[in-house]
Amino acid sequence: MALEITDANFEELVMNSDKPVMIDFWAVWCGPCRMIAPIVEEMSTEYEGKAVIGKVDVDNNQDVAMKYGIRNIPTVLFVKNGEVVDKQVGAAPKQAFIDKLEALL
Repeated sequence: MALEITDANFEELVMNSDKPVMIDFWAVWCGPCRMIAPIVEEMSTEYEGKAVIGKVDVDNNQDVAMKYGIRNIPTVLFVKNGEVVDKQVGAAPKQAFIDKLEALL
């Protein structure tokens, strides 16, 4: 299951991670977010131990969303060594997320 990333644990789970991190910024009311949710969940299982896969609910964690300029959701950020190195704005096929994450492994 994808990790629940919050304003409180963002630093620990994302910035201090020794593995690449894929973060899905989403909201309950967002249709396209619901479309990619199963992809994010599948990838959290498939990449367990190789990468950190998490989700940030933008309604409940506005500090992180504002810090990274999240204006449209879903937005998926790819972080390596504490730096955002890639992103996907909007829903996309699973392979698009896999390709971006694989490039960081």
